[in-house]
Order: sequence, then C-alpha cells, then structure tokens
Amino acid sequence: MPDMTDQVMAAINATEGGEVHAHEDGRIVVTVEDTSEMRASDQIMEMHQIPGVITVTLTYHHFEELDENVDGSSPTKH
Repeated sequence: MPDMTDQVMAAINATEGGEVHAHEDGRIVVTVEDTSEMRASDQIMEMHQIPGVITVTLTYHHFEELDENVDGSSPTKH
C-alpha cells in the first residue's frame, strides 16, 4: 500500500538481516540475509505480516558456502 511505504520500510530496516535499498510508487527493493536467529526465507515469509505489505516476491537468490576458516565455526547447513 503506497501510503504506508515509510512504515513498511522502517519495519524492514528494523529487522536484523533486512535492508531497504530503493523504493518507488509503493514498491520496495530489499536485501534479506540469514542471521544467527532466522533464515532469510523465514524473514521473507514474516514480511507478509507487516501492515501495508500486499505481496512479497523473491526476485533473486544467491548462496555461498561459508569458509570454515573465517571464524573457526563450521558452515551453515540448509
């Protein structure tokens, strides 16, 4: 809903792993990343519950295996 764009963007930016990059005419471009608490796919599903959101569409998905040597932990398994 275009009249609620500012509230929707604030809710997305307040979510760990979510970041608004652009918006126009009520459409919002967002990046969502996995966090230690939640997968990006679950965050996308939760975005449907933000007041003012009519639909969420995944346009692009990118996944890389984590390097075990970066922080000493093992890669995330999905």
